[in-house]
Parts: sequence; structure tokens; C-alpha cells
Amino acid sequence: MTTTAPRPFGRALCAMITPFTAGGALDPDTARAHAAHLVAEGCDGIVLSGTTGESPTTTDAEKSALLRAVRAEVGDGVPLLTGVGSPDTAHTLRLARQAEEAGADGLLVVSPYYSRPPQAAVEAHFLRVADSTGLPLMLYDIPGRTGTRIEPETLLRLAEHPRVVAVKDCAYDMLGSTKVLTRTSLAYYSGCEELNLPLYAVGGAGYVSTVANVAPRHMRAPLDAFDAGRTEEAARLNRNTARLTELMMASGLPGAVTAKALLAAGPVREPLQPAGRGAADGLRAAYEELLALG
Repeated sequence: MTTTAPRPFGRALCAMITPFTAGGALDPDTARAHAAHLVAEGCDGIVLSGTTGESPTTTDAEKSALLRAVRAEVGDGVPLLTGVGSPDTAHTLRLARQAEEAGADGLLVVSPYYSRPPQAAVEAHFLRVADSTGLPLMLYDIPGRTGTRIEPETLLRLAEHPRVVAVKDCAYDMLGSTKVLTRTSLAYYSGCEELNLPLYAVGGAGYVSTVANVAPRHMRAPLDAFDAGRTEEAARLNRNTARLTELMMASGLPGAVTAKALLAAGPVREPLQPAGRGAADGLRAAYEELLALG
């Protein structure tokens, strides 16, 4: 039952945290160690400097240093994407060129946030980024954070550009996603863990997961079972992750906060605040429960 969806960056991608030292500086050594662990535990690729990577609070220089450190650790065989999104097209273009120079394999590009541009402007923004480097783009559709949807009709047009190859789908619109999947060759990656298996079952490419920072094998297991034709097992394995996913992604705390509560990766940067004791204890209990399930 292996899917035939295009997978330009693999199936199981982690939206990696950005480790900081106790003093709040970028911690490239911990970043390297964490990236190596993710690959060893079954991640096909890594997405850096996304939402979970606290990209709004890292500098351009830190983004480049993080990418270079992780590339040095994992080598050329592991796809590395890096977030270059900003509300400013000119800044996004600078970040895209910087990422290409630093060794990225692809760009994660979120729709411009806060200003809420109309669809024609959103489309023009992405086309400018696609034309700025030779790297493939994964468009990041997350209207809950940006305030602006990448509408299916816009995606259909953008799919005609040869470097627009993938979507990180956080729009919670399976009908819209299926429409684009049916009419384009775009690779759809779930950005919402609870939809990893459902989207994969209708032709998605895989996922970009925050929860994979702490449970990479458990997030991958349902897709492996589905590809092997063991659909009931895939559904069971997917259910096993539900509690941890709920606490990490739907408890009111950002994923960067909850992931770092479970990892020795330093603090979060303000305006984020660390998880409180009660939340951290709950996360730990859910994580240990998942481990006990195998």
C-alpha cells in the first residue's frame, strides 16, 4: 500500500527546535547533537528555523550559523530545509539567498504575516522567492498564525512554477488539500500531527512534526505500518501518539515551549516563557506513557 506521492524531502521530517545556552545564545553543539539523534531515530529530513525553531526571535546570522552547524553534522545525505519567512518580501529574499549559500536543500516559506495581503500579493511574494534562488520551496500554509490562507486556487497557480514543489499543510481543510493533490504534483506534508496519517492516506507525502523532536520513531511508525499494508496497526499507532500530541500542540502552549520542556535544549526566548511545573509534569507523564506502549 506504499503511496506514490512525490516526496522531494522524504516522508518523516522534524521541525527542529533551536537550542540555546543558559545565557540565551545559540547553542550549535547541542543543535548538532540533537540533529544527529533525530536522523538516527528515523527522521528523513530536518526543517530548521521554523515556528518550532523560534525563528521570529533568532537573527539572520544565527539562522545561518544553525544551518551550517547542522549540515556539518548530518552531511549531505539528509535534506535540510530552513525557514525564510517574514512579513517583508525584501527580507525574505535576503534570507533565501543566505540559506542557499549556507547549504540548504530547500526553503520553508510562510505566507507574509500580520499585513494580511490579498491572494494576488501572496502569490507574487512566493513567486519572487521562487525566482530568487535555485532551491525548491515548501510553502507553509498556516492561517491560524499568519492571518492569511494560501487559498487552493492560489496553490494551483503556484504549482506551475518548477521550484514550488511542496506544501506544509496547517490549514485544517482536507477538502481543499485533496483538491490541490488531485490537480497538481505538489508534495503535501502535514504540519498538524493529528492529521499526519489521514493526509498520508489520501496521497500526502508525509509530515513536518514538532512532536518528532521528542518521539521521532513513534511519529514515523504509523506511516511505516500504512506503507506495509497494516492499516489497523497504523491507526492504533497513530492513536498512541494522540495524548502527547494534544499536550504538546493543543494545550495552549507553543510547540517550542512544550518540546523544550521535554528536552535538555536550553530556554525559550522571550516573549515565550518556559512551561510551568504542572504542564511539564503532564508532558513527562504523557511521554513516558507513549514509551510504555512500545
